[in-house]
Amino acid sequence: MHHLIALIALGGLALGAIVPLANAQDLFIYAAEGQSQDQQDLDEVQCRRFGTERTGFDPRATPTATTARPQSQGGAVGGAARGAALGAAVGAIGGNARRGASMGAASGGMMGGMRRRDSNRQQDQWARQESANYQRNRDEFNRAFAACLEGRGYTVR
Repeated sequence: MHHLIALIALGGLALGAIVPLANAQDLFIYAAEGQSQDQQDLDEVQCRRFGTERTGFDPRATPTATTARPQSQGGAVGGAARGAALGAAVGAIGGNARRGASMGAASGGMMGGMRRRDSNRQQDQWARQESANYQRNRDEFNRAFAACLEGRGYTVR
């Protein structure tokens, strides 16, 4: 099976996922009853329409996400800056703003990095789920498409 790396704009965000190429080329269709190529072409168009109507999935349409992408969060630089500001304020109360800022920056950077890793894991999980949803919908379409063609005297594998 061939794959395509798709970059899909979604509400200002880009979805990058590996998805199967969006046409019925992964199926082999044989004219078991001597149908002409013109007849086979017509039957394929009609069965593709049937599959789309039956499943709500169009393999020629640009894939789209079924759920919102998780927001990116965290980052060591932003966490360090926020930590430094908070540390400086707390340090000023204790009489040593510089030391408070450096301690706050270190801990803020560490916390920001941890938030970034968690965010990346959530994004990866979301992308895997979206890819699985696409494949499930595609498989359902292929079953409907094949059933239609088999009902018209074709062998589909």
